[in-house]
Amino acid sequence: MKKIVLTLMFILGLYGNAIAGEKGVNIYEVPRALPKHEIIHNDLKHYSLTDFKDKFILVMFWSRNCSPCIKELESINNMAKQVESNGIKVVLISSSREWGSMEEQKKFLTKYGAPDIDFYTDENSRLAAKFGIFTSPHTVLINKKSEEIGRIRGAADWDDEKVIEYIYKLKAQHG
Repeated sequence: MKKIVLTLMFILGLYGNAIAGEKGVNIYEVPRALPKHEIIHNDLKHYSLTDFKDKFILVMFWSRNCSPCIKELESINNMAKQVESNGIKVVLISSSREWGSMEEQKKFLTKYGAPDIDFYTDENSRLAAKFGIFTSPHTVLINKKSEEIGRIRGAADWDDEKVIEYIYKLKAQHG
């Protein structure tokens, strides 16, 4: 019984609110180069993460089969609208294998409170694999020089004032 309780506590710790107390946050001492791979925008154009140079980017890997991912969609949408005029871009990426079409994904996002956000697909999860990401939700933080500065593992209340303040702090410190 004790073993089961400890296991459950460990699992809850992994998937709890990522930013509360900066839990689940890993900021690197030295920025890392980005893997090269294109993602497909909801307008069917192909982009690379380096195409967003001169913006601080939150690359959010998510899955339609991940309940914490779905739960945070509305707060991601709200946060993205709040920060876009301040040089912060939210890039919402899911695997192409999860969708029959971009229209299907758009309907899903609208249903779960994220009708305004741009979204992208990752062909066969290749970009996620190049980042070494195999769980959702997972956020990669990229500075204006197109370098990875850290990651946030797990879900968050993205439109919470303290979370947005923390993102602004990261942007100020790491570009």
